[in-house]
Amino acid sequence: MASHKRRWPAVLVALVLASAGCSSGDRGSSGAGGGRGHEGELTVWLTVDARESWPELVASANARFAEKYPKVDVEVQYQQWTSKNQKLDAVLAGRDVPDVVEMGNSETTNYIVNGAFASVDPKRFDRSDRWLPALADACRMDGETYCVPYYAGARVGIYRTDYLAKAGVSSAPRTYPELITALDRLKKKFGTKDPNFSAFYMPGRYWYAAMAFVKDAGGEMAVERGGRWRGALSSPRSVEALTTWKKLIDAYYTGDRAKDNGDQPAVVGQGRVGVFYGNTWEAQAATDARSGGNPALKGKFATFVFPGPSGKPLPPFLGGSTLAVPAKSGNKDLAAEWIRIFTDRTSQRQLIAADTLPNNTVQLRDVAAGGANGPAARAAERGWVTPLAPGWTSVEKSNILPETLERIATGKESVKKAAQEADRRIDAVINER
Repeated sequence: MASHKRRWPAVLVALVLASAGCSSGDRGSSGAGGGRGHEGELTVWLTVDARESWPELVASANARFAEKYPKVDVEVQYQQWTSKNQKLDAVLAGRDVPDVVEMGNSETTNYIVNGAFASVDPKRFDRSDRWLPALADACRMDGETYCVPYYAGARVGIYRTDYLAKAGVSSAPRTYPELITALDRLKKKFGTKDPNFSAFYMPGRYWYAAMAFVKDAGGEMAVERGGRWRGALSSPRSVEALTTWKKLIDAYYTGDRAKDNGDQPAVVGQGRVGVFYGNTWEAQAATDARSGGNPALKGKFATFVFPGPSGKPLPPFLGGSTLAVPAKSGNKDLAAEWIRIFTDRTSQRQLIAADTLPNNTVQLRDVAAGGANGPAARAAERGWVTPLAPGWTSVEKSNILPETLERIATGKESVKKAAQEADRRIDAVINER
Protein backbone atom coordinates (compact mmCIF):
# COMPACT_ATOMS: atom_id res chain seq x y z
CA MET A 1 0.00 0.00 0.00
CA ALA A 2 2.88 2.28 0.63
CA SER A 3 5.17 3.17 -2.21
CA HIS A 4 8.73 1.85 -2.09
CA LYS A 5 9.56 1.87 -5.76
CA ARG A 6 13.13 1.48 -6.98
CA ARG A 7 14.85 2.06 -10.27
CA TRP A 8 16.39 -1.05 -11.72
CA PRO A 9 19.99 -1.28 -12.83
CA ALA A 10 20.28 -1.71 -16.60
CA VAL A 11 21.79 -5.17 -16.19
CA LEU A 12 18.77 -6.30 -14.18
CA VAL A 13 16.36 -5.01 -16.80
CA ALA A 14 18.28 -6.89 -19.46
CA LEU A 15 18.20 -10.11 -17.47
CA VAL A 16 14.45 -9.84 -16.92
CA LEU A 17 13.70 -9.12 -20.55
CA ALA A 18 16.04 -11.81 -21.84
CA SER A 19 14.52 -14.57 -19.79
CA ALA A 20 10.88 -13.47 -19.60
CA GLY A 21 9.77 -15.50 -22.58
CA CYS A 22 11.58 -18.78 -21.94
CA SER A 23 10.67 -19.83 -18.45
CA SER A 24 7.16 -21.30 -18.58
CA GLY A 25 6.78 -24.75 -17.13
CA ASP A 26 9.99 -24.72 -15.08
CA ARG A 27 8.52 -25.95 -11.81
CA GLY A 28 5.26 -27.60 -12.76
CA SER A 29 2.61 -27.79 -15.39
CA SER A 30 1.24 -24.52 -16.73
CA GLY A 31 -2.37 -23.91 -17.62
CA ALA A 32 -5.32 -23.48 -15.28
CA GLY A 33 -7.79 -25.99 -16.64
CA GLY A 34 -8.27 -29.52 -15.34
CA GLY A 35 -6.63 -28.89 -11.98
CA ARG A 36 -6.30 -32.54 -10.91
CA GLY A 37 -3.45 -33.10 -13.35
CA HIS A 38 -1.22 -30.31 -12.08
CA GLU A 39 1.67 -30.84 -9.74
CA GLY A 40 4.36 -28.60 -8.31
CA GLU A 41 4.86 -25.63 -6.05
CA LEU A 42 3.56 -22.09 -6.09
CA THR A 43 5.37 -19.36 -4.18
CA VAL A 44 3.33 -16.33 -3.19
CA TRP A 45 4.77 -13.14 -1.75
CA LEU A 46 2.29 -11.13 0.30
CA THR A 47 3.06 -8.31 2.67
CA VAL A 48 2.63 -8.71 6.41
CA ASP A 49 -0.72 -6.91 6.23
CA ALA A 50 -2.35 -10.14 5.10
CA ARG A 51 -0.89 -12.13 7.98
CA GLU A 52 -1.79 -9.50 10.56
CA SER A 53 -5.17 -8.29 9.33
CA TRP A 54 -6.87 -11.02 7.27
CA PRO A 55 -5.17 -14.40 7.82
CA GLU A 56 -8.56 -16.09 7.43
CA LEU A 57 -8.75 -14.87 3.83
CA VAL A 58 -5.35 -16.35 3.02
CA ALA A 59 -6.33 -19.68 4.58
CA SER A 60 -9.68 -19.71 2.80
CA ALA A 61 -8.20 -18.90 -0.61
CA ASN A 62 -5.53 -21.55 -0.22
CA ALA A 63 -8.16 -24.11 0.76
CA ARG A 64 -10.30 -23.29 -2.28
CA PHE A 65 -7.23 -23.45 -4.52
CA ALA A 66 -6.27 -26.83 -3.01
CA GLU A 67 -9.71 -28.24 -3.80
CA LYS A 68 -9.08 -27.61 -7.48
CA TYR A 69 -5.32 -28.27 -7.50
CA PRO A 70 -4.66 -30.82 -4.74
CA LYS A 71 -1.17 -31.67 -6.00
CA VAL A 72 0.07 -28.08 -6.05
CA ASP A 73 1.71 -26.87 -2.85
CA VAL A 74 1.23 -23.16 -2.14
CA GLU A 75 3.81 -21.48 0.05
CA VAL A 76 2.91 -17.97 1.20
CA GLN A 77 5.91 -15.91 2.25
CA TYR A 78 5.24 -12.65 4.07
CA GLN A 79 7.34 -9.62 3.24
CA GLN A 80 7.93 -6.28 4.95
CA TRP A 81 7.02 -3.20 2.95
CA THR A 82 10.39 -1.60 3.66
CA SER A 83 12.46 -4.45 2.21
CA LYS A 84 10.08 -6.15 -0.24
CA ASN A 85 11.20 -4.43 -3.42
CA GLN A 86 14.88 -4.74 -2.65
CA LYS A 87 14.41 -8.49 -2.24
CA LEU A 88 12.32 -8.68 -5.39
CA ASP A 89 14.93 -6.82 -7.44
CA ALA A 90 17.55 -9.28 -6.23
CA VAL A 91 15.62 -12.46 -7.06
CA LEU A 92 14.54 -11.17 -10.45
CA ALA A 93 18.20 -11.15 -11.44
CA GLY A 94 18.18 -14.96 -11.11
CA ARG A 95 15.80 -17.73 -12.11
CA ASP A 96 14.22 -18.72 -8.78
CA VAL A 97 11.45 -16.13 -8.57
CA PRO A 98 8.14 -16.05 -6.70
CA ASP A 99 5.07 -16.82 -8.79
CA VAL A 100 2.85 -14.12 -7.27
CA VAL A 101 3.99 -10.82 -5.78
CA GLU A 102 2.06 -8.11 -3.99
CA MET A 103 2.85 -4.56 -5.06
CA GLY A 104 1.72 -1.17 -3.82
CA ASN A 105 -0.39 0.32 -6.59
CA SER A 106 2.02 3.23 -6.97
CA GLU A 107 4.96 0.82 -7.31
CA THR A 108 3.80 -1.09 -10.34
CA THR A 109 4.62 1.26 -13.22
CA ASN A 110 8.38 1.01 -12.88
CA TYR A 111 8.26 -2.79 -12.96
CA ILE A 112 5.80 -2.93 -15.83
CA VAL A 113 7.88 -0.52 -17.91
CA ASN A 114 10.92 -2.71 -17.38
CA GLY A 115 9.19 -5.96 -18.39
CA ALA A 116 9.16 -7.58 -14.96
CA PHE A 117 5.55 -8.81 -14.99
CA ALA A 118 3.66 -11.13 -17.32
CA SER A 119 0.45 -9.85 -18.86
CA VAL A 120 -2.84 -11.35 -17.66
CA ASP A 121 -6.29 -11.55 -19.22
CA PRO A 122 -8.60 -9.28 -17.17
CA LYS A 123 -11.66 -11.25 -18.33
CA ARG A 124 -10.40 -14.12 -16.22
CA PHE A 125 -10.92 -12.19 -13.00
CA ASP A 126 -14.12 -11.48 -11.10
CA ARG A 127 -15.68 -8.06 -11.71
CA SER A 128 -12.68 -6.82 -13.66
CA ASP A 129 -15.01 -4.48 -15.55
CA ARG A 130 -15.75 -2.74 -12.25
CA TRP A 131 -12.28 -2.56 -10.76
CA LEU A 132 -11.56 0.72 -9.00
CA PRO A 133 -10.01 2.91 -11.71
CA ALA A 134 -7.15 4.11 -9.52
CA LEU A 135 -6.08 0.49 -9.00
CA ALA A 136 -6.84 -0.78 -12.49
CA ASP A 137 -5.05 2.08 -14.24
CA ALA A 138 -1.88 1.27 -12.33
CA CYS A 139 -1.97 -2.23 -13.84
CA ARG A 140 -2.37 -1.21 -17.48
CA MET A 141 0.05 -0.14 -20.15
CA ASP A 142 -0.22 -0.05 -23.93
CA GLY A 143 -3.51 -1.92 -23.92
CA GLU A 144 -2.26 -4.80 -21.77
CA THR A 145 -2.99 -5.67 -18.13
CA TYR A 146 -0.05 -6.67 -15.94
CA CYS A 147 -1.52 -6.99 -12.47
CA VAL A 148 -4.80 -7.48 -10.62
CA PRO A 149 -6.26 -5.06 -8.03
CA TYR A 150 -6.27 -6.60 -4.55
CA TYR A 151 -7.59 -4.06 -2.03
CA ALA A 152 -7.76 -0.31 -1.45
CA GLY A 153 -7.62 2.33 1.24
CA ALA A 154 -8.81 5.94 1.10
CA ARG A 155 -8.24 8.93 3.36
CA VAL A 156 -11.14 10.64 5.07
CA GLY A 157 -11.85 13.35 7.62
CA ILE A 158 -11.49 12.27 11.25
CA TYR A 159 -12.77 14.37 14.15
CA ARG A 160 -13.14 14.45 17.90
CA THR A 161 -16.83 13.98 18.50
CA ASP A 162 -16.67 15.51 21.98
CA TYR A 163 -14.83 18.60 20.74
CA LEU A 164 -17.33 19.28 17.96
CA ALA A 165 -20.21 18.89 20.40
CA LYS A 166 -18.64 21.34 22.86
CA ALA A 167 -18.05 23.79 20.02
CA GLY A 168 -21.74 23.67 19.12
CA VAL A 169 -21.39 21.57 15.97
CA SER A 170 -24.10 18.91 15.91
CA SER A 171 -22.84 16.74 13.04
CA ALA A 172 -19.86 16.15 10.80
CA PRO A 173 -19.41 18.71 8.00
CA ARG A 174 -21.01 17.72 4.71
CA THR A 175 -19.85 20.67 2.59
CA TYR A 176 -16.74 22.81 2.47
CA PRO A 177 -18.52 25.86 3.94
CA GLU A 178 -19.78 23.64 6.79
CA LEU A 179 -16.20 22.45 7.32
CA ILE A 180 -14.93 26.02 7.60
CA THR A 181 -17.73 26.89 10.03
CA ALA A 182 -16.88 23.88 12.19
CA LEU A 183 -13.17 24.76 12.20
CA ASP A 184 -13.95 28.36 13.12
CA ARG A 185 -16.01 27.18 16.08
CA LEU A 186 -13.34 24.74 17.21
CA LYS A 187 -10.69 27.44 17.00
CA LYS A 188 -12.81 29.88 18.99
CA LYS A 189 -13.75 27.31 21.64
CA PHE A 190 -10.36 25.73 22.23
CA GLY A 191 -7.73 27.77 20.40
CA THR A 192 -8.24 30.93 22.42
CA LYS A 193 -7.33 29.02 25.60
CA ASP A 194 -4.61 26.82 24.12
CA PRO A 195 -2.26 28.41 21.55
CA ASN A 196 -1.04 24.95 20.55
CA PHE A 197 -4.51 23.68 19.65
CA SER A 198 -5.06 22.91 15.95
CA ALA A 199 -8.64 23.05 14.80
CA PHE A 200 -7.29 21.25 11.72
CA TYR A 201 -4.06 19.28 11.80
CA MET A 202 -2.15 19.57 8.51
CA PRO A 203 1.69 19.36 8.58
CA GLY A 204 3.35 21.11 5.68
CA ARG A 205 5.03 18.12 4.03
CA TYR A 206 1.84 16.01 3.91
CA TRP A 207 1.77 15.78 0.13
CA TYR A 208 -0.99 13.18 -0.19
CA ALA A 209 -3.33 15.71 1.41
CA ALA A 210 -2.15 18.73 -0.57
CA MET A 211 -2.36 16.85 -3.86
CA ALA A 212 -5.94 15.87 -3.03
CA PHE A 213 -6.77 19.58 -3.17
CA VAL A 214 -4.96 19.80 -6.51
CA LYS A 215 -7.01 16.93 -7.89
CA ASP A 216 -10.24 18.42 -6.53
CA ALA A 217 -9.57 21.62 -8.46
CA GLY A 218 -8.92 19.76 -11.70
CA GLY A 219 -5.17 20.23 -11.48
CA GLU A 220 -2.45 17.62 -11.88
CA MET A 221 1.02 16.80 -10.59
CA ALA A 222 2.19 15.93 -14.08
CA VAL A 223 0.70 15.38 -17.53
CA GLU A 224 1.75 13.44 -20.62
CA ARG A 225 1.90 15.13 -24.00
CA GLY A 226 3.38 13.62 -27.12
CA GLY A 227 4.88 10.70 -25.25
CA ARG A 228 6.71 12.95 -22.75
CA TRP A 229 5.72 13.73 -19.17
CA ARG A 230 5.95 17.23 -17.70
CA GLY A 231 5.23 18.72 -14.29
CA ALA A 232 1.88 20.51 -13.99
CA LEU A 233 1.89 22.04 -10.52
CA SER A 234 2.31 25.55 -11.91
CA SER A 235 -0.88 25.31 -13.98
CA PRO A 236 -3.58 27.81 -12.94
CA ARG A 237 -5.81 25.14 -11.40
CA SER A 238 -2.98 23.56 -9.43
CA VAL A 239 -1.79 26.93 -8.14
CA GLU A 240 -5.35 27.82 -7.13
CA ALA A 241 -5.66 24.54 -5.23
CA LEU A 242 -2.35 24.95 -3.42
CA THR A 243 -3.35 28.49 -2.47
CA THR A 244 -6.56 27.15 -0.93
CA TRP A 245 -4.59 24.48 0.92
CA LYS A 246 -2.22 27.09 2.36
CA LYS A 247 -5.11 29.30 3.49
CA LEU A 248 -6.49 26.33 5.42
CA ILE A 249 -3.14 25.80 7.13
CA ASP A 250 -2.70 29.48 7.91
CA ALA A 251 -6.12 29.70 9.50
CA TYR A 252 -6.37 26.48 11.52
CA TYR A 253 -3.01 24.68 11.94
CA THR A 254 -0.58 25.61 14.70
CA GLY A 255 2.00 22.83 14.43
CA ASP A 256 5.36 22.45 12.74
CA ARG A 257 4.99 23.21 9.04
CA ALA A 258 8.30 21.57 8.18
CA LYS A 259 7.25 18.03 9.11
CA ASP A 260 5.20 15.28 7.51
CA ASN A 261 2.28 13.22 8.77
CA GLY A 262 4.28 10.15 9.79
CA ASP A 263 3.52 10.57 13.51
CA GLN A 264 -0.02 11.87 13.01
CA PRO A 265 -1.80 9.39 15.35
CA ALA A 266 0.62 10.19 18.17
CA VAL A 267 0.18 13.93 17.72
CA VAL A 268 -3.60 13.64 17.58
CA GLY A 269 -3.48 11.45 20.67
CA GLN A 270 -2.11 14.36 22.67
CA GLY A 271 -5.59 15.87 22.61
CA ARG A 272 -4.89 19.16 20.86
CA VAL A 273 -6.47 18.42 17.48
CA GLY A 274 -10.09 18.84 16.47
CA VAL A 275 -10.09 17.50 12.89
CA PHE A 276 -7.47 15.76 10.78
CA TYR A 277 -7.24 14.08 7.39
CA GLY A 278 -6.00 10.51 7.30
CA ASN A 279 -6.57 6.82 6.78
CA THR A 280 -9.43 5.30 8.73
CA TRP A 281 -7.07 3.15 10.79
CA GLU A 282 -5.47 6.32 12.17
CA ALA A 283 -8.61 6.98 14.21
CA GLN A 284 -7.90 3.77 16.12
CA ALA A 285 -4.15 4.36 16.19
CA ALA A 286 -4.72 7.71 17.92
CA THR A 287 -6.13 5.73 20.85
CA ASP A 288 -3.49 2.98 20.82
CA ALA A 289 -0.48 3.37 23.11
CA ARG A 290 1.60 1.19 20.75
CA SER A 291 1.46 3.94 18.13
CA GLY A 292 1.83 6.78 20.60
CA GLY A 293 -1.91 7.32 20.96
CA ASN A 294 -3.94 7.77 24.12
CA PRO A 295 -6.23 4.89 25.22
CA ALA A 296 -8.31 7.39 27.20
CA LEU A 297 -9.59 8.76 23.88
CA LYS A 298 -11.24 5.52 22.76
CA GLY A 299 -14.72 6.15 21.40
CA LYS A 300 -14.08 9.84 20.82
CA PHE A 301 -13.20 9.75 17.11
CA ALA A 302 -15.47 9.44 14.09
CA THR A 303 -14.89 9.60 10.35
CA PHE A 304 -16.61 11.62 7.64
CA VAL A 305 -16.33 12.20 3.92
CA PHE A 306 -13.95 15.16 3.74
CA PRO A 307 -15.63 17.78 1.53
CA GLY A 308 -13.58 19.47 -1.16
CA PRO A 309 -13.82 23.12 -2.17
CA SER A 310 -15.31 21.91 -5.48
CA GLY A 311 -18.49 20.81 -3.73
CA LYS A 312 -17.64 17.13 -4.19
CA PRO A 313 -15.78 14.79 -1.82
CA LEU A 314 -12.10 15.62 -1.66
CA PRO A 315 -10.49 13.05 -4.01
CA PRO A 316 -8.25 10.83 -1.87
CA PHE A 317 -5.03 9.20 -2.90
CA LEU A 318 -6.20 5.62 -3.31
CA GLY A 319 -3.58 3.56 -1.60
CA GLY A 320 -3.80 -0.15 -2.07
CA SER A 321 -2.20 -3.25 -3.44
CA THR A 322 -2.12 -5.24 -6.64
CA LEU A 323 -0.98 -8.78 -7.40
CA ALA A 324 1.33 -9.58 -10.29
CA VAL A 325 2.93 -12.64 -11.88
CA PRO A 326 6.66 -12.18 -12.58
CA ALA A 327 7.53 -12.73 -16.22
CA LYS A 328 10.10 -15.33 -15.16
CA SER A 329 7.62 -17.45 -13.20
CA GLY A 330 7.46 -21.06 -14.33
CA ASN A 331 3.81 -21.34 -13.25
CA LYS A 332 2.14 -18.33 -14.80
CA ASP A 333 -1.29 -19.89 -15.37
CA LEU A 334 -1.46 -21.42 -11.90
CA ALA A 335 -0.29 -18.15 -10.41
CA ALA A 336 -3.07 -16.30 -12.22
CA GLU A 337 -5.55 -18.90 -11.00
CA TRP A 338 -4.46 -18.38 -7.39
CA ILE A 339 -4.85 -14.62 -7.85
CA ARG A 340 -8.31 -15.17 -9.37
CA ILE A 341 -9.47 -17.01 -6.26
CA PHE A 342 -7.74 -14.63 -3.86
CA THR A 343 -9.42 -11.57 -5.43
CA ASP A 344 -12.89 -12.86 -6.33
CA ARG A 345 -16.10 -11.52 -4.79
CA THR A 346 -16.02 -14.09 -1.98
CA SER A 347 -12.53 -12.99 -0.98
CA GLN A 348 -13.49 -9.34 -1.29
CA ARG A 349 -16.31 -9.90 1.21
CA GLN A 350 -13.72 -11.17 3.69
CA LEU A 351 -11.64 -8.04 3.14
CA ILE A 352 -14.68 -5.87 3.81
CA ALA A 353 -15.27 -7.78 7.04
CA ALA A 354 -11.68 -6.93 7.98
CA ASP A 355 -12.42 -3.19 7.57
CA THR A 356 -10.68 -2.94 4.21
CA LEU A 357 -12.02 -1.54 0.97
CA PRO A 358 -12.67 -3.98 -1.91
CA ASN A 359 -11.08 -3.77 -5.35
CA ASN A 360 -14.32 -3.02 -7.22
CA THR A 361 -17.04 -0.39 -7.24
CA VAL A 362 -19.88 -2.93 -6.94
CA GLN A 363 -18.81 -4.11 -3.50
CA LEU A 364 -18.06 -0.63 -2.22
CA ARG A 365 -21.82 -0.57 -1.62
CA ASP A 366 -21.40 -3.50 0.76
CA VAL A 367 -19.24 -1.43 3.11
CA ALA A 368 -21.42 -0.40 6.05
CA ALA A 369 -22.29 3.27 5.62
CA GLY A 370 -22.35 3.82 9.38
CA GLY A 371 -19.02 2.14 10.03
CA ALA A 372 -15.58 3.74 10.19
CA ASN A 373 -14.92 2.73 6.58
CA GLY A 374 -18.23 3.98 5.21
CA PRO A 375 -16.91 7.47 4.37
CA ALA A 376 -13.80 5.92 2.79
CA ALA A 377 -15.99 3.80 0.52
CA ARG A 378 -17.86 6.91 -0.62
CA ALA A 379 -14.67 8.85 -1.26
CA ALA A 380 -12.88 5.97 -3.01
CA GLU A 381 -14.74 6.39 -6.28
CA ARG A 382 -12.99 9.77 -6.69
CA GLY A 383 -9.67 8.18 -5.78
CA TRP A 384 -6.44 8.84 -7.70
CA VAL A 385 -2.92 7.47 -7.94
CA THR A 386 0.37 9.12 -8.71
CA PRO A 387 1.20 9.75 -12.39
CA LEU A 388 1.88 6.53 -14.30
CA ALA A 389 5.17 7.89 -15.59
CA PRO A 390 8.36 5.82 -15.86
CA GLY A 391 10.32 8.24 -13.71
CA TRP A 392 7.80 8.89 -10.96
CA THR A 393 10.03 6.79 -8.71
CA SER A 394 12.72 9.42 -9.09
CA VAL A 395 10.25 12.21 -8.34
CA GLU A 396 9.36 10.61 -5.02
CA LYS A 397 12.92 9.68 -4.13
CA SER A 398 13.96 13.28 -4.75
CA ASN A 399 11.34 14.51 -2.22
CA ILE A 400 10.23 17.14 -4.69
CA LEU A 401 6.63 17.38 -3.47
CA PRO A 402 7.32 17.49 0.31
CA GLU A 403 10.08 20.07 -0.15
CA THR A 404 7.87 22.21 -2.38
CA LEU A 405 5.00 22.11 0.09
CA GLU A 406 7.26 22.95 2.99
CA ARG A 407 8.43 26.10 1.20
CA ILE A 408 4.82 27.05 0.54
CA ALA A 409 3.59 26.22 4.06
CA THR A 410 6.42 28.09 5.77
CA GLY A 411 6.05 31.10 3.49
CA LYS A 412 9.60 30.85 2.17
CA GLU A 413 8.28 31.06 -1.39
CA SER A 414 5.04 32.05 -3.04
CA VAL A 415 2.79 29.27 -4.27
CA LYS A 416 3.47 30.14 -7.90
CA LYS A 417 7.25 30.34 -7.57
CA ALA A 418 7.48 27.12 -5.56
CA ALA A 419 5.24 25.33 -8.08
CA GLN A 420 7.33 26.52 -11.02
CA GLU A 421 10.49 25.25 -9.36
CA ALA A 422 8.76 21.93 -8.61
CA ASP A 423 7.82 21.53 -12.27
CA ARG A 424 11.42 22.21 -13.30
CA ARG A 425 12.66 19.49 -10.95
CA ILE A 426 9.92 17.06 -12.01
CA ASP A 427 10.71 17.60 -15.70
CA ALA A 428 14.35 16.66 -15.07
CA VAL A 429 13.58 13.15 -13.83
CA ILE A 430 10.02 12.07 -14.66
CA ASN A 431 10.86 10.50 -18.03
CA GLU A 432 13.76 8.42 -16.72
CA ARG A 433 13.45 4.66 -17.05
